[in-house]
Amino acid sequence: MSSQKDRQPKRLWTLTPTLGICLFVVLYVLAACQYPGGSNANRTAVGFSWQHNYWCDLLGDVGKNGVINPARPIALAAMLVLCGSLAFFWWLLPYLYGQNSRFIRLSQWTGTLSMGVILFIGTTYHDVVMNVAGGLGVVSLLATFVGLYRNRLFYLAAFGLLCILLVGANNYVYYSLQYINYLPVIQKITFALFLMWITLVNQAMYRNRLAHLNG
Repeated sequence: MSSQKDRQPKRLWTLTPTLGICLFVVLYVLAACQYPGGSNANRTAVGFSWQHNYWCDLLGDVGKNGVINPARPIALAAMLVLCGSLAFFWWLLPYLYGQNSRFIRLSQWTGTLSMGVILFIGTTYHDVVMNVAGGLGVVSLLATFVGLYRNRLFYLAAFGLLCILLVGANNYVYYSLQYINYLPVIQKITFALFLMWITLVNQAMYRNRLAHLNG
């Protein structure tokens, strides 16, 4: 009984990415509440519009309406929490496989680098940051899908593929300008589903960790 209690902390830290994502959501909402206003659709609007504003709007020095943005420090903190949580998620990949390998180690590094690059998404290099971070993230996502397949977690693999399709839809709309007015909503739906997928995969890692400790 005591040995099981001693192992409990070793189990719970595996859920750090999930806890980090929950904290990010709280900070996101707080930042949105502090945003002064303005969007590409309406420069004079007051407050954050869930229909028209992007996440990146919260990271600017000023709102789209030209007013100093008090939400920026909270949004930056949220970004640090999210990137740190996802970087740690990629380092937990061996728990999805039950083993380590060169491919998994490569995926850990590319996932971490991707999160490091994406910290600069609020700068003038937004497009470059997205392309570089996305390219690095492909390797880590591929490793995650392989791990899900090996664990016969086909529903999570299908969920992940849906997220990738939505990311593709985001890029298509962004670069083609087709249905651009709907992009803020598409972005938020994609973001929410992706983070939900990450938490579900993280729980699968946690269960594998439990099985390893109890085995």
